[in-house]
Amino acid sequence: MSHRFCADLSREQHDPLAGSAAHFEHNLLISWPRAKWTRNLRHAHDMPDSLAKTLDAIAADGRRVNLIHRREQADESHQVFLMPERRRFVVPREALETFLAAWQSGAPLTAWEGARVDHDLLLCCTHGKKDKCCAKYGYQTYKQLAQTVAAHELPFDVWESSHLGGCRFAASLILLSPVRKYGRITPQQALPFLQAESRGRRFLPGYRGDSRLTPAQQCAQLAALGFLERRYPAANLRLQNDTGDEQRRCILWQWEQDGAHGRLRTVCETTAILRVDMCSDLDDGPTESLVWHASEISPA
Repeated sequence: MSHRFCADLSREQHDPLAGSAAHFEHNLLISWPRAKWTRNLRHAHDMPDSLAKTLDAIAADGRRVNLIHRREQADESHQVFLMPERRRFVVPREALETFLAAWQSGAPLTAWEGARVDHDLLLCCTHGKKDKCCAKYGYQTYKQLAQTVAAHELPFDVWESSHLGGCRFAASLILLSPVRKYGRITPQQALPFLQAESRGRRFLPGYRGDSRLTPAQQCAQLAALGFLERRYPAANLRLQNDTGDEQRRCILWQWEQDGAHGRLRTVCETTAILRVDMCSDLDDGPTESLVWHASEISPA
């Protein structure tokens, strides 16, 4: 194909962000120098095989495992985060397997316990070995996010991250916790994005949806938030009903903000687009994929 980056093709095909926010609620994050990452999101070239197998087993049990990085972090001392528990640990490399075994068995972790995580973690995928879009677009956005947080003293702890899913949406971000996924965040959007999230609001131009919802519900949620944004930008939504089939869903929401409240009816339908999920698929060309879009929205 003539395209060099899957993210460029995704934008041109109007591949929607909404409906793409699937992610595990429980996360284990381990700082590890990015230069050592492999294509696997939780493995590094200098990682012992036994540690890699332990991380694979943790992932198989239902907890997302990612490697994270920032330049000032020491190579041989690792920060480990458990989210949504909001626990931080400082673990020497030689003690990582001992630490993980203690955690898995429920033993005390006081020897490694660090300060509690007061700020939400903001991860930006820069995993170039997985997809070159994340190197090209992700790193630019990461640098701007980190600089903006420092300059404006915003309440986020920013890290580079291994693969977060949705390489075609680079720069791809996730906020923990709660789990909120974003895509196509540019350096120019860093400040408005961070300001919105610091006020507890979704940044709708890059919002991919609530990971606890189905893809159709995520699509409907974004449509409802957009409908309410001008008058009720901080509205809370509660899912009331979801009916339909695999091609069309009618989804009802209850919304409330500062005493005002109401209901919204959203209809979402599937449509087919030609899509390439990753740059490694570009030579094979796009394949047809079904995506959700909101076709109707009105007060109920």
